[in-house]
Amino acid sequence: MTTEDDARDAALRRWAANAPGAVLLDGFHALKHALRFGAEVGTALTTDKAATLALARDLAGDLTDVLDALLVEVPVQTLRELVPRVHPTGVAALAARRDRQANLAALAQQPRRAPVVVLDNPRNLGNVGAVIRLAAGIGATGVITTGDLDPWHPNAVRSGAGLHYATAVERLPLEQLPSGPLFVLDPEGEDIRSVPLPDDALVAFGSERHGISPELRTRATRLVALPMRPQVSSYNLATSVAMALFHWGGPAPA
Repeated sequence: MTTEDDARDAALRRWAANAPGAVLLDGFHALKHALRFGAEVGTALTTDKAATLALARDLAGDLTDVLDALLVEVPVQTLRELVPRVHPTGVAALAARRDRQANLAALAQQPRRAPVVVLDNPRNLGNVGAVIRLAAGIGATGVITTGDLDPWHPNAVRSGAGLHYATAVERLPLEQLPSGPLFVLDPEGEDIRSVPLPDDALVAFGSERHGISPELRTRATRLVALPMRPQVSSYNLATSVAMALFHWGGPAPA
């Protein structure tokens, strides 16, 4: 048995041992972002290490050496047996979930420098991941979901491109939302363009199917609405969050 065989077998044993409870980083970009934002990655596999390192040199030169040391090459069939579907980049990794207590502390911190996004009982994991990705990109404090959907589900992490590690992502019941003025997106609200969003705001969005729950609506500090052409019924959830957070961000610095 060669040294490469030994390394592969050891990596697969680690994968089997760590998979329960670990976060699946599905694809090169998810692994790249997770590493950049401090994820503890235990095992990283690739079906073509040379191609993955070439991709790293093009897109993540800061991580090339780290990935060279971390990645273990395995056959495509082996990776197919470990993940629901192999990402086009042929990369998958397992990481520890971001510390819950650290996330809760970041969400509760006062004063906050950026809003917290609240997704009220979302139903689509792809939408949740897309919201997390844009919230991380614009610098929101975090994303909270209510309801039974896990925002750390592999499908959400995949669509979020691993940026769960760049912001605080947690699921909480309504009664445990952090303090701060609650701005709820609702068609009957004031035009959001006329309402400044404070840095410590909670900005809440309803589910794709049913909108804001009555329980959350009654807790609102203020109802606000996105501008929308008549006879258009709604925006995609991630689009709505992007519009609201862009409004909060204000004009570009001079």
